[in-house]
Amino acid sequence: MDRIEKTREKFAELFGGAPVQNEGSDPEFMRILQRFIFGEVCYVGSLDNRMRELITVTVLVVNQTLPQLKAHVGACLNVGLSPLEIRETVYQCAPFIGFPKTLNAIAAMNETFEARGIALPLENAETVSESERCEKGREIQSPIYGDEIADRYAWLPAEFAESIPKWLTELCFGDFSSRKGLDGKTRELLTVVMLAAMGGADVQVRSHVEGAIRAGNTAEDIVCALAHALPYAGFPRAFNALNCAKEILVKGE
Repeated sequence: MDRIEKTREKFAELFGGAPVQNEGSDPEFMRILQRFIFGEVCYVGSLDNRMRELITVTVLVVNQTLPQLKAHVGACLNVGLSPLEIRETVYQCAPFIGFPKTLNAIAAMNETFEARGIALPLENAETVSESERCEKGREIQSPIYGDEIADRYAWLPAEFAESIPKWLTELCFGDFSSRKGLDGKTRELLTVVMLAAMGGADVQVRSHVEGAIRAGNTAEDIVCALAHALPYAGFPRAFNALNCAKEILVKGE
């Protein structure tokens, strides 16, 4: 198949329709976009449609491109992802991009769910009680990251040296990573994508690439995820992530 045929095939799988021919006010741009994303990028690497759509959703949440997010939440459902898997992908962005942007994304996601007749709220995915947040968060965090954060910020005034690493453990790992819906391997891969899409987070990209490998992802998984994110995040941010993690990825091959 050439890339036009591939675009037609992939577009039908994801959206249940046909790509643009000459429709709309800017068909030329849409043809370039669709043929690159759906006719080329989607066919390179080992990741399946399900993981690729979670990657796409992650970047769209980071970018706050909400009309496109709605379309890809629909695509997620079309390729067999559950509402819970989609919701958890959106939820786990909160510690990285902040709560207001995540709330915007949740509202867009829920519009698509409601349009598909999915009852809200979805099932409760909490697995950790209020008293267990720190302990359970540390159980997830330590095997992957050790005491890196606590050591890195030991120089802060005493109250903050204790509170900031504790917040990370309790919120990122206790409140979010412990939830049902996504396994640790998937969460770590999506976190790499999220940080790459944000830009300016090279230290965290390197740390989470190492974490993603410890969680069971291969170097090829990570490179494929960043390559798939490229049309949505842009070449500079994808290149920056690949460049800053080059040594780790080459070693992990």
